[in-house]
Amino acid sequence: EALATMANLMARDNDPGRDDEKRLERFMMHKPTIFTGGYNPEGAIK
Repeated sequence: EALATMANLMARDNDPGRDDEKRLERFMMHKPTIFTGGYNPEGAIK
């Protein structure tokens, strides 16, 4: 029974449709710095 429960949990967690969502959640857990800059293509080339 424990093995069946574990297999069900692993199958549910292995949903390829949610891969991007899981990656974003994992990234956001690390509290990344917020980008507050602007778009300035002329300032990038010197």
